[in-house]
Amino acid sequence: MWAVLYASMAVSAWLVWRSHPARENRVPLAVYGVQLVLNLAWTPLFFGLGWRGTAFIEIFVLWAFIAATVALFWHRSRWAAILLLPYLTWTTFAVVLNFSVWQLNN
Repeated sequence: MWAVLYASMAVSAWLVWRSHPARENRVPLAVYGVQLVLNLAWTPLFFGLGWRGTAFIEIFVLWAFIAATVALFWHRSRWAAILLLPYLTWTTFAVVLNFSVWQLNN
């Protein structure tokens, strides 16, 4: 699943990168970069450290950055935004799952 999501994320970023001059893409690609870092941080928080509450806050922020990325990408390449929708959907599921696990273990 994640291989497909990461591939679609890469193609999405590439479509935006080539769509406009670099200066015009700074903000959308910076927001994209932030969500990548947040994505990377969630697994150690949730699985490694077992900080379910912190991981929930982090993944909720991640979800917001993915949604912002979709909105920003939409104005540069609709296909780029569409390619991120499965990622946003999967993260929505992960937010609910993270919250449920956190609550059940408290």
